[in-house]
Amino acid sequence: MTVITNIEDLRILHKKRAPRMFYDYADSGSWTEGTYRSNETEFSKIKFRQRVAINIDDRSIASTMLNQPVSMPVALAPVGMTGMQHADGEILAAKAAKEFGVPYCLSTMSICSMEEIAKHTRHPFWFQLYVMRDKKFVSSLIERAKAAHCSALVVTLDLQILGQRHKDLKNGLSAPPKPTIRNMLNLLTKPSWCLGMLQTKNRQFGNIVGHVDGVDDMSSLGAWTASQFDPSLDWNEVAQIKKQWGGKLILKGILDSEDAKLAVAVGADAIIVSNHGGRQLDGAPSTIEALPAIVDAVGSQIEIWLDSGIRSGQDVIKALALGAHGTLIGRSYIYGLGAMGQPGVTKALEIIAKELDLTMAFCGVKDVRQVNRGILYPGSY
Repeated sequence: MTVITNIEDLRILHKKRAPRMFYDYADSGSWTEGTYRSNETEFSKIKFRQRVAINIDDRSIASTMLNQPVSMPVALAPVGMTGMQHADGEILAAKAAKEFGVPYCLSTMSICSMEEIAKHTRHPFWFQLYVMRDKKFVSSLIERAKAAHCSALVVTLDLQILGQRHKDLKNGLSAPPKPTIRNMLNLLTKPSWCLGMLQTKNRQFGNIVGHVDGVDDMSSLGAWTASQFDPSLDWNEVAQIKKQWGGKLILKGILDSEDAKLAVAVGADAIIVSNHGGRQLDGAPSTIEALPAIVDAVGSQIEIWLDSGIRSGQDVIKALALGAHGTLIGRSYIYGLGAMGQPGVTKALEIIAKELDLTMAFCGVKDVRQVNRGILYPGSY
């Protein structure tokens, strides 16, 4: 039996158990994948100050995000096609997040619909909105999120156009997989995944199919999504979305301090420093590189969170030390889901929580809310 001790162990199991195209979808970036890789490598350059003979008994990693208590300052980020990594993946991830005491965010491009999540968890979750050309559909998504009692709306700003993702193009990514010879041969090596998919009705994009005029199956869906991301999205439209939503608004995809100031001006409640996991603009800075300037610009005015590249509790505490109020993980929990289903998501959260707690202790801090740059080795950040 494999002993799981870190996120990398989960990644290896995920690669073995999920179909190639869906593993590649999760574990890849755009173009050369330079930004995808730097998201991780830039974290590794930051070093800690180890402290000793300090009372580190009774530690706490509990915090808040948007004034809501969380067991640790980590949320599950929105990830498209989560339900293709494991049958009913969004439902399982939402359940794991609820039990662990951290927020869950559902993607517009999920396999399980927001109504399915609400029915199976009966717990508030966040909904991530992609702004489409079809404004009637965008408006209906917002109203459906209200009806599902979503506690925050996360608007992704960095997908007005799609980054060139070479692996997805070569794999012919689709949900469900197209019945090509190559796909069928690969699926024959994934019997557990296939069995799970046979036992669920959730195999297409649940938030879209049946909710858009003319989109009733996967053949019409492909053409629709290819034309729907909206290059005309601007701050005026963000303001209109905020007005219609009327609740907590989180803006995802901020990498520049000027954009952070505009997010504050439009009335966002939190921003996520994110480069879409390196899946959009290859050559953009890593998020941990971009964070300090954004904190300096607006850190006293708005909650700042960070995603992209977090593979450990040590990465979480480094982000907090550089001024983030919270973090989101995507691939880290997706590896767990693809490896082991709901228990795998829980295992990923347990790993990150333990690493966060131990690192905080070695740095001589008892409360995660007191973490600051003082825990970092001078000159390494």
